[in-house]
Amino acid sequence: MKSNRSLFPLLLLLMMTLVLVTACAKSGDKQQKKIALAASKEFPQQTDSVYVVTFTKSDPAFKKHLDLMKLFYRERQYRFAWFKDGELVPQAFKFVEVIKRAHEEGLDPKDYVRKDLTQMFQALEQAKGDSVRHKLQEELDVTLTASYFNYASDFYRGTVDPRSVDNIDWAVKKNKIKLHKALQTILKERESRYPYYEFEALHTGYIRLREALKQYRLVKQQGGWPKVQLETKMLKPGDSATAVLTLRHRILGKPGDNSPQSRIYDPALATAVKSFQIRHGLKPDGVVGGETLRVMNIPIEERIDQIIINMERWRWVPKRFEDKYVFINIPEYMLHVYEKEKEVLSMKVVVGKEMHATPVFSDKLEYIVFYPYWNVTPQILAEEIAPAQARNPNYLASNDMELVKDIGNNKVEVLSPSSVDWYSVDEKFKYRVRQRPGSKNPLGFVKFIFPNEHNVYFHDTPADHLFNQTERGFSHGCIRIEKPFEMAQYLLKDQKQWTPSAIQAAMHGGQEKYVNLSAKVPVYIVYFTAWVDDNGAIHFRDDIYNHDRDLEMAYFR
Repeated sequence: MKSNRSLFPLLLLLMMTLVLVTACAKSGDKQQKKIALAASKEFPQQTDSVYVVTFTKSDPAFKKHLDLMKLFYRERQYRFAWFKDGELVPQAFKFVEVIKRAHEEGLDPKDYVRKDLTQMFQALEQAKGDSVRHKLQEELDVTLTASYFNYASDFYRGTVDPRSVDNIDWAVKKNKIKLHKALQTILKERESRYPYYEFEALHTGYIRLREALKQYRLVKQQGGWPKVQLETKMLKPGDSATAVLTLRHRILGKPGDNSPQSRIYDPALATAVKSFQIRHGLKPDGVVGGETLRVMNIPIEERIDQIIINMERWRWVPKRFEDKYVFINIPEYMLHVYEKEKEVLSMKVVVGKEMHATPVFSDKLEYIVFYPYWNVTPQILAEEIAPAQARNPNYLASNDMELVKDIGNNKVEVLSPSSVDWYSVDEKFKYRVRQRPGSKNPLGFVKFIFPNEHNVYFHDTPADHLFNQTERGFSHGCIRIEKPFEMAQYLLKDQKQWTPSAIQAAMHGGQEKYVNLSAKVPVYIVYFTAWVDDNGAIHFRDDIYNHDRDLEMAYFR
């Protein structure tokens, strides 16, 4: 009992001490908060317009994005973007890693490391004193923003502006990405359907090519592929030759064991060669020689560059395609129709020969013309029809053509060919020549119109045999399609009166008929010489118009 009483003063002392310490701690916390509040008032987490402009102009790479810089900071009242509660946000560190891996995107990291951001992070961490720390924060924030716009502009819009380089033919609808909004998404200040917050690309076609680039670079690191050299003009399945060993290495990735059996061009190897031919737009006959041998021996370095420039083209297309659109890839000689990014129709096409190249552009398909006249373009009239008529006064009549004068209200007056001096006809000729509908008409029985300055459209053709060719560059620029009836049926599927039988009747009805679509359909005529299909197989095509060559000169400058 005595011992318990003796402990009481000690316990009382401990309790009083605890109360005192707690009070002091609370007082200290309040004091610290007061100090922090005073510091934040003295050094607010923001910059100003003068600093943003001065800093951005100090580096030519940043200066190109001055308007973006001013817009971004002005919209946020110049608050810091990359700091939260005085600390760097995780996205800052992730962005540094993204820049380091720019080579994976076919870009050069050196173009985007304008300042040593890692070193700046360390300097900030070691900084002492609020004024010093604030100054470093301001510099780092603006540096990160300028660096992002410098990188993202190339990554999302392209390093080459196709409209500013004369030799690059690309008039497809612009990619209108707003980079300052993308950065707000990354910083989690706004929501977006696009994966900006992951610093990721916008199109599956691009992402697939990026993976192919990685694979081809790995093959290059491992020594590339061997050049196949034949002892004879060609190598056919069943043949036995030393060259088969090299062929195995080139196609299967591993050489034979030099045994007699490995020298035989067996069915398994022939199947692999046919697959190679399909992926390169060649006739899949399994015969190695001619074009197949030429394409097979293109160095891997050239294929890597080809992949990179086609990744660049993906940066030029709109950030999102419409729910329904038509996509024609000229080097592939194919037309694809997509709904919600799934292919619903495809067909072979014939495009312009090199001297009459089909232009690369986008527009909207508006109407269909059944049993059409062919209105000869001014260029074809001046260069081909007029000279032929001058030599042979019966040329127009024998080709079911007529000379007409427009008199308004979609009406024409038919003129006599003898009333014209055909030797003087040029592209400014005031009359038109048209070919009547029928079996001789090069447009076949239907054409699909998306009005444009190039006078390019889709149409049927009586020359169906051309679709059997692997290379189909035969036209004057317009696009002949393999399945005109199926195309018309698809485009008119929402217009119930246009049943299959009604379409067939209109195609062969003996009278030209215009039909407006209930809704315009976007059309993209593009130029990709490398792509990866849904099965993960990469395809390459020849640069039929030399557009790759011109882009390489601008891209790898």
